[in-house]
Amino acid sequence: MNKTFFSFSCAIAVSIIWGSAFVAQDMGMDFLGPFGFTFGRLILGFLTLLPFFLIFDYGKIKNSNVDYKKVWFYALFIGFLLSAGNILQQFALLYTDVANTAMFTILYVVIVPFVAIYFYAKKIHWSVWPAILICVVGSFLLTEINNVTVRLGDSIAISNAFFWAFHIVFISKFVRFFNFPITIAMSQCLIGALIAFIPALIFEDLTLSNLFKESKEMIYAGVLSSGIAFLLQVYSQQNLNPAPVAIIFTLEGVFASIFGWLILDQYLSGIKITGVVFILAAVIFSQLAPIYDKKSHGRN
Repeated sequence: MNKTFFSFSCAIAVSIIWGSAFVAQDMGMDFLGPFGFTFGRLILGFLTLLPFFLIFDYGKIKNSNVDYKKVWFYALFIGFLLSAGNILQQFALLYTDVANTAMFTILYVVIVPFVAIYFYAKKIHWSVWPAILICVVGSFLLTEINNVTVRLGDSIAISNAFFWAFHIVFISKFVRFFNFPITIAMSQCLIGALIAFIPALIFEDLTLSNLFKESKEMIYAGVLSSGIAFLLQVYSQQNLNPAPVAIIFTLEGVFASIFGWLILDQYLSGIKITGVVFILAAVIFSQLAPIYDKKSHGRN
């Protein structure tokens, strides 16, 4: 299978899982707070990936020439970004609905190219900029910005976008010199869980009983959306640059709106459907334009 197509497929799968997980995240805070839910889902993500790490990565890493100081720096940093992003996302869901949380979160698509240019020193294809503009228009249509009251949750979700933007860029940097996706995904889940654990104990009623009360939502958000999806994210970023992959990830907003409509009975209006079309068009354009340029003009 073509490596780029494999990474593209992983990115689409990630968007579907993350989009549907907003519903589980929203429903899973009856007995848990944002810190507790983040701890629970990330520790489950870690436990999901641990057997695969022991089978596939442990021996290879042990016998490889790894710069452990550099690996630990990146692991701690992306673990912090992951934890902060998830915690803020959970707080946003307390004060706004699923669709708005998803839509304001995916504004990371605007931030990623600038972060990538500064830290990644990678040339960005011209098609990224119009695709981002189309995504932003689509996201505002999905929030029905002409008929919206700005809520506290929306502001939290916007600030959350900065953490996800840095997370996407630094995952790409990490996997370029440490090509062990299972280890990257597992380590960030463990570090992110530990960061959320302490405030959960101090500020919330984090007990095993409350964790089990949210078991269905926790299993979905932990095993599928954290363990499997964060692993697929790393695989997707093996062969796709940060800016184009961020555009694909904006589909999580589309799927969040669809699942919010199907499961939570949140209204999906004609304006929101138009927003869906805009984002789909942006994703398709961002992927096809570089291919056309390469075939027609031999340029990247």
